Amino acid sequence: MPDWRQLSWADRVAWVIGTGFGSGFSPIAPGTVGSAAAGALFLALIASWSAPAFGYRFLVVVCLSAVLIGFLVGVWATGRMSTATVPDPGAAVWDEFVGMWVACLPIVLLAYIGGPLLPPLYIVVPFIVFRALDILKPWPCRSLERLHGGWGIMLDDVAAGIWSFLGISVVLAIWAVTGELFGN
Repeated sequence: MPDWRQLSWADRVAWVIGTGFGSGFSPIAPGTVGSAAAGALFLALIASWSAPAFGYRFLVVVCLSAVLIGFLVGVWATGRMSTATVPDPGAAVWDEFVGMWVACLPIVLLAYIGGPLLPPLYIVVPFIVFRALDILKPWPCRSLERLHGGWGIMLDDVAAGIWSFLGISVVLAIWAVTGELFGN
């Protein structure tokens, strides 16, 4: 943790964002705490933008925009947090935020294609799958982690989020085909 008095305003903003608004300062499992905070923020986003007046198409656009903007801001913020001696600070959890949001996208896409908007409890599934894959680091997560600065910090978790997205999407597709999801 740097001395806040010696940081520029840009570095302070980077640390606030990069630490997931402070969730990365958790003394126990900051990545897990950051992922849980990301899930809560995703639920708030869905609750804010899923009103019938907006429609699910708009919700998909909002969620995809959040992922893209979150990724770009995250590369900047975590890049500013990264140093030669600490290339991936443990407090940097914004990568967990964006990776978790990618893992949660099937929930929104399901509603868009005509399925139900799953209850908030279903956020537990992407959370567990994402955390497991973020820890296990399947290909290419580990090699992406070796990239320098914010790119390496962000891309390995986005890759874990993509693997989670794919796995959850396959399960939802099987669930839909069997007729259990849409009540057939």
